[in-house]
Amino acid sequence: MLQTATIARELDGVQTDVLIQAFADRILVLVTQLGKVGSLIQATMPSTMPLLPAPPPDPAQPNVLPLPVPPPSLQLTPLLGSAPSERIQTLHSLYASQIATLVWTLEEASVLETDRRPVIVGIALAKSPEPAHSSELSEHDRTVFRGVMDLVRELLSRK
Repeated sequence: MLQTATIARELDGVQTDVLIQAFADRILVLVTQLGKVGSLIQATMPSTMPLLPAPPPDPAQPNVLPLPVPPPSLQLTPLLGSAPSERIQTLHSLYASQIATLVWTLEEASVLETDRRPVIVGIALAKSPEPAHSSELSEHDRTVFRGVMDLVRELLSRK
């Protein structure tokens, strides 16, 4: 894995920056649409717990690469900041658990490392232009989520 890597792209009309920085004891992933760190969440999981591979691609959507499923033993710990609502907190947890799972899955595939480092995820997302009256994700939320995961994968696959 690269020590530091960044990428920027427009996702559903919003400039989105992703930075990954590897430290000896942790991996930092920042996702921002606001130019700041945002809420910090640490994801941990014992290295003895196996990671499940990503499911096979859906034949109905052959161009969409499926994401690995976050394991139930994954533990999220808020470090700094808090989301303005329960819905946004759930969305931040979804980002943190999926990003950590991607990091661990791709790291284990490329390195014979027995120690699984904690992943700290910073999330600062712009407000969705669609009103969120329910706990369900809007189409904008889904598009940005998928785009961010593609950016994280792209950064992690760089040699």
